[in-house]
Formats: sequence, structure tokens, C-alpha cells
Amino acid sequence: MRFQLRAAGVLGLLAGATRAIQVDFSSDGMVTQHLSKSKTNSKPESIKSTASTIAFGLLKYYTGNNTGDVPGNLPDPYFWWEAGAMFGTMVDYWFLTGDETYNAVTMQALLHQVGDDRDFMPQNQTRTEGNDDQGFWAMAAMSAAENKFPDPPADQPQWLALAQAVFNEYVERWDTATCGGGLRWQIFTFNNGFNYKNSISNGCFFNVAARLARFTGNQTYADWAEKVYDWMSDTGLITSDFKVFDGAGVEKGCQDIDQAQWTYNAGIFLHGSAVMYNFTGGNATWKQRTQGLLDQTSSFHFENGIMVEKPCEDGGFCDIDQQSFKAYLLRWLAGTTQMADFTFDTIMPLLKSTADAAAKQCTGSPSAAEFKGKPGTACGFQWTKSPQFDNLVGVGEQQSALAAVMYNLVQKTTQSGKAPVTADTGGTSQGNVNAGASMQDKTPNRLEPITTTQKVAAGFVTTAIALSVMGGCFFMIK
Repeated sequence: MRFQLRAAGVLGLLAGATRAIQVDFSSDGMVTQHLSKSKTNSKPESIKSTASTIAFGLLKYYTGNNTGDVPGNLPDPYFWWEAGAMFGTMVDYWFLTGDETYNAVTMQALLHQVGDDRDFMPQNQTRTEGNDDQGFWAMAAMSAAENKFPDPPADQPQWLALAQAVFNEYVERWDTATCGGGLRWQIFTFNNGFNYKNSISNGCFFNVAARLARFTGNQTYADWAEKVYDWMSDTGLITSDFKVFDGAGVEKGCQDIDQAQWTYNAGIFLHGSAVMYNFTGGNATWKQRTQGLLDQTSSFHFENGIMVEKPCEDGGFCDIDQQSFKAYLLRWLAGTTQMADFTFDTIMPLLKSTADAAAKQCTGSPSAAEFKGKPGTACGFQWTKSPQFDNLVGVGEQQSALAAVMYNLVQKTTQSGKAPVTADTGGTSQGNVNAGASMQDKTPNRLEPITTTQKVAAGFVTTAIALSVMGGCFFMIK
């Protein structure tokens, strides 16, 4: 994952109407297409209709289906991993709303980025791709398998096999030479960040392993999920009171822990723990872990029932990547309710209050260069300031608002028996336990020589995250 800083507060103009989107949370309703750009809504919309409006604005940022562009890629300044995360959101959007509008472009994007070895390591990304980058695409494929998103043609890679390919490569990259195990942030030695073991990379491994265990019934996946969680706990990246810290450097044996707590780190381990609770038939250890992570999440990552990104939001310096993190915690909170029903009464009120605040931020009318959705429906980032629009717009903001609204539909889908399937409960996606090329075939020697310019660029990117985290820690201390 790559990070890039962005100035705030100058990106858009306030909409003429400050209540462009109002949500009736008592109505799931029907999806309505919002192709007109000249009207604002005067009465509350259903959840599905609101989600449709926000999704329309989100997909207007995507250019990969334009002539001459690359399917699956978002334009600058967005990095490859966020495109994978976005299409994972769109798989869930279809599942929750039944709206097939974006299915074709979602399938095209996911399949185009699988790479020659069908493992989400395409040649145009491999040079700078990290373990977490690959993981977000793998989790999108896993969601497609669990939600019975239409299967690809038989001659194309299949959703389950794609997730298995990434799992197999994670196993090969598990590094016991430093810190007693764990995945490094970067895959290749020439990338800055190779000497950092971060929670989100290991969270991707944990989450994919847990979900593969549940979907396939294969204990090997469950054993690896347990191994990853235990390593996180033993290292101190997950504390005894279930704080999830960002990562640690291998040079000091992972003793120099960066204690920034990001929403998506908490969410990925919460959801994976709930999946393990479900897979094990209610194991007490996994219940304790799920409850502990939920308690810490609900107390730290929310203010008055509204989700916040504490390491950077109050200071106003969340970068482009960080402005999307809330979307993934929302996804994993909703998924947790499907896997562990004892979490429902805690999570659903948080989803509703956050969605209400997020929707009230969807009032922006920035320039057409910044937002091509319906005027008055560009979504902001700092939801605690609602209904005041904060002038922050982009893929992360729009995706997070969509997640906030649409995951309120999770109760209806669960009650109707549409919870994520397994191979034994209706899953149709075909797997391959041996999927994925050996990492021995993905050495730097296989790639074209990396240039000095590219090394320097990678250095700037890593410096950006370092500065951002340092600033975030300063504001947390204050």
C-alpha cells in the first residue's frame, strides 16, 4: 500500500441545498438510478436508493473502462490497492442492494488484474506491490465467492482459486528469520518498507485464511489463521486489551512498535476472529477475541456513535489512502454480525448512527474536475462535523459513505438466509488448493532492472507514511 499526502479544505464548494441526501433507515426500498444532475432530493430516500446515488458518484471516479485505459486501475493519485478495495465494496453493493448496474465493470476489473500467474500480481504492479496491496484484491475475490457474485467464464480465473493463490504465496513469504514470523510489508527487498512488518499485511493473511477455512472446511487454513493471530499477539501488535497497532521494524526484532491505531487494522482482525468463531462452532477463545476486539473498536474508533480516524482526522492531515480506511472497518463490522450473532446489538446501532452522519456529509458540489456524480451528493470525510460539509472529496470519501449507508442492509440479508455461503451451503466458485506461482519464480531477477528514479519514488512514498504516522501520534498524545 502506498501513501500520499493531500491538502484539505480547498477541494470543493458547498452545495446550495444542505440536505441533498436524507435516508429513511426504516426502508430498504428499491434502487433508483440517479442519472439526472439537475435536481436534489426533497424527502428521505430508502437505504438502497441512497446507496445507488452514492455509488453513482463513486464509479464516476473510475476510468479503467474508458478506451485506452487499463481495466481495474484508478487514475492518479489513487494507488492500485484502493482499486481492489473499491471493487470489493462493489461486490458487496450488488449483494446487499441487488443492483447489477456495475457487475460487468467489476468483473472486468477483477479479472484484468489477476496477472499471468492468476494471483493478483500483474506485471504492471509487481515491482511496487506489497503484501497488503495483493491482499485487498484477494479479499475482493473471496467476497465474490462468499456472496455468489456471478462466476467468471470457465476459461478465466475463478474467485476461490484466486484467494487460494494469494494464501499460498503468503505461506511462502512467512518470515521466521526475523521477529519469529510474520509477513513483511513489502514483497521485494528493493522496496522501502521491506524491513517493516505491518498489521494490515498480516491481517490480510489472517482474514483470507479464516474465510478459506470456513468456505472450504480445510483445517490447514484455520491452522494458519491461528498462527498469524498468535504471532500478532506474541509480538505485541495486538495487546492484551485488544488494541491493534500498526507495525514494527525487523532491525530491532519488532520491539519498536508503531502504536498508531487505524480503523482498518482493528476491523480486519475483528472480522477474521468472528469468522473463526463461526467456523469452530462457537469456540470460547475466538468468542473472547471477537468480543475484546469489538469492545476496543467501539470505544476507540467512535465518538458519540460516529466513526473517526483518530491518528490523523482531528489534525486534518489524513492522506488519500487513510481517507478510505473507514470503508473497510464498516465492511468488517457488518461481516462480523453475520458470523457472530452476539455482536449484533452492539454493531448495528453504530452502523446506523455513522451512516446517518456520513449521509449528511454527502452535500458537496465541487467542480466537474473533482466530482462527476450528481451535484449536491459528493461525500465528505469528517462525519463528526455533519451536516457541515468539510470540502474533502474523493474515492475514499465516497466509498466510505457508500459503505456506511449500504451495510445497514446487512440485517435484512442475514435474516433472509443470504449470509455468506460456503462450499457446503450453496457456494459455486471453484477452487485450486495449489493455485499461485512459487515465489521462487517471482524473484527480482525475473523483473526488469529497477531504475534509480523508481527507487527514489518509492522512498518518497514511504517517507510520506512515516511523516503521517508521526503526526498522527503527536495529535494522539496531545
